[in-house]
Amino acid sequence: MKKMLEFIKSVRGEWFKIVWPTRDEVTRATIMILVFSALATLFLFLIDSALNAIVGWIF
Repeated sequence: MKKMLEFIKSVRGEWFKIVWPTRDEVTRATIMILVFSALATLFLFLIDSALNAIVGWIF
């Protein structure tokens, strides 16, 4: 029981050390993720289309 209480106190102490991101940081990170996801999607679409055209031309 003593170890469990020490663990809970330790967790609580670490909880207060957490530095949460600001709303602005979260917004910027979300926008960056959406932009890079869109770019990756476009890139993969173009590669897939090119390979599909090549394979269709060969066969």
